[in-house]
Amino acid sequence: MIFMKQIIRSEVRWIALVSMLFLACGPYSFSGSAFPHLKSIAIPLFQDNTAEFGVKEELTDALVRSFTQENSLKIADRRNADSILMGTIVAINDQAGSITRDERVNEIQVHLLVEIKYEDLVKRKVVWEDRISQFGTYTPGAGEKSTREAAISEAIAKISTEVLNRTVSGW
Repeated sequence: MIFMKQIIRSEVRWIALVSMLFLACGPYSFSGSAFPHLKSIAIPLFQDNTAEFGVKEELTDALVRSFTQENSLKIADRRNADSILMGTIVAINDQAGSITRDERVNEIQVHLLVEIKYEDLVKRKVVWEDRISQFGTYTPGAGEKSTREAAISEAIAKISTEVLNRTVSGW
């Protein structure tokens, strides 16, 4: 009988320990006190004030992928979303990034400037709004892996990461 009581006490201690560990190290979530009512986000196709083909689609797709992978806000259509991320591509500019001694351009930076607004549709207020600029680089004449399109994709990836972080950072 005493042996059984010791086993039961041991099991109770084990259950208590596991319970405390689970509660202390439970699942982590970005949905916190700042915006607990925001569960979904709409990301409509960005506007484009440039003559570049396909950039607005690539940027919008990158943002949707980022939010899908991060998973704190579900992607929804505008009618069913709690929040919305809208934007406009303002400019895409090429600039010399580095120059050789004989004054040849060794690297070109492609700067992408976007205006973005993140809005809480439930409380009908703007959460944040800003102009974001990022760049990607390429080496002229270096072949397929180093092209202007790859530099634009690099800038888009940086913008996507910055927008995601800014959107969920207060959570």
